[in-house]
Amino acid sequence: MLSLRAMAPLAAALLSLGLPAASGEPAAAGRVHAAKITLLSTMLADNGELGEWGFSALVIADGHRILFDTGMHSDVVLKNARGLGIDLGSVPEVVLSHNHHDHVGGLLTLRRAAMQGSPAALGLAHVGLGIFYPRVGPIPGVDANTMTLIRTQYEATGGVFVEHSGPVQIHPGVWLTGPVPRRYPERNWSGSGRVTGPAGTVEDNVPEDMSLVLDTDRGLIVVTGCGHAGIANIVDYSRTVVRPARIHAIIGGVHLFEAPDRTVKWTADKLGESGLDYFIGAHCTGIETVYSFRRLLSLDRAHAVVGAVGASFELGRGIDPGNIAQ
Repeated sequence: MLSLRAMAPLAAALLSLGLPAASGEPAAAGRVHAAKITLLSTMLADNGELGEWGFSALVIADGHRILFDTGMHSDVVLKNARGLGIDLGSVPEVVLSHNHHDHVGGLLTLRRAAMQGSPAALGLAHVGLGIFYPRVGPIPGVDANTMTLIRTQYEATGGVFVEHSGPVQIHPGVWLTGPVPRRYPERNWSGSGRVTGPAGTVEDNVPEDMSLVLDTDRGLIVVTGCGHAGIANIVDYSRTVVRPARIHAIIGGVHLFEAPDRTVKWTADKLGESGLDYFIGAHCTGIETVYSFRRLLSLDRAHAVVGAVGASFELGRGIDPGNIAQ
């Protein structure tokens, strides 16, 4: 919980960027009418940008600018954004999908660089419950969770974390799933980690993993980091907590790069049940997975591509894949 005293300076700064201060009240119900998602970090790079094992995307929904994840290396997203002419100083909010370094590694560099122009830039970070749980590492008694140190340093800049235990609408038509229930037995995580939470020390299935969902008249647009909760679970939950609309687009990583063919087919079948118009498979999705989805879901290259840095999806226009992935 955040005290009113702690929130006051941030609230004033957020208002200066046109973002309503957090009040504890849900945003008014609505739909997103204009949206664009641009990839800033993934393995495939285009036009001189930098590739890395990581993920980040800029989401713009009806004027609300949100950075989803921050890549792995400290400066890659910063350099890519500058190369693409994107000003992160005008972005007040960050969503961190989960604790892994390839999604949070750029947060501090980006915050420190962006806040030079505005104290509120990247000053509000949305995270799912569990992202700060201690992780068991190679050194006994030493927390291996990257977010432990990042939290201290980010808050020292004046940044504020907002931890979500369930779904929340942060702007009209803009939703965060919060931690996703695992209805289907998808195992989209390594299985080698351990986490200490309310149930004690157990296998780390990345319990905090959350996605961003845009509710549009054409259907839901789902943005994922790694999809450790399982993309079928994410889609099912999104259609439960937002509305049971078709899935207009999925953009991001769905952690199927090592999955056997039967798992990829099962996943495609589940996605097909709710409809899928567009797919940008980035980061840990796997190149072969994208091509399998094309075949299994009868999508052509205009509707399903491997994600590259600089690629984008725009509501009403579809995918601009860039040069290397077109």
